[in-house]
Amino acid sequence: MSKKIVFKAGEATVLAKEGQATDAMPEILIGAVDGPVGAAFANLMAQSRGHTAMFAIRACNQMVRPATMIVPKVTLKDYGNIDLFGGVVQAATADAVLDCVIEGIIPREQVNELCIISLVWIDPRCAKDPDLDKADMYRTNYEATKLAIQRQLNDEPTIEELIENRHTIKHDMWEEDWEPK
Repeated sequence: MSKKIVFKAGEATVLAKEGQATDAMPEILIGAVDGPVGAAFANLMAQSRGHTAMFAIRACNQMVRPATMIVPKVTLKDYGNIDLFGGVVQAATADAVLDCVIEGIIPREQVNELCIISLVWIDPRCAKDPDLDKADMYRTNYEATKLAIQRQLNDEPTIEELIENRHTIKHDMWEEDWEPK
């Protein structure tokens, strides 16, 4: 029997192919349904304007285990983005979670005692892009979700890695040379 998973946090970024705005950057919590992640999961059942949470399902009547709630990081203002969230992103997330169970990343014997919260990014430009590649959107969300779960359950990156790379790895969206003294 695996050790009880109480609270694990993880994230991953998988970039879209050239010309697409389908980068995926899930931020994921996984933990016991009777712990802090379970309490947060239950609280997400209330609706929030523009940030509607929904279960990750593989198809109708096929909710994935562990129960997984996906929540958009940005306000979904139009049906096009809501459709992408409740379709492509939802399917990719559910498939990644199930494959994590199949591959032993998530302990199979704990699937009914765990829950997952996944904050997902949908670039608001996606729904209006006539050349949107939904297969690439699926790929990036699938790969990033699976990678985030794998990293969090392996406690990656380690504190040693973070310290070692403190001055060599920079945030992708912060390119200034300023650093604290």
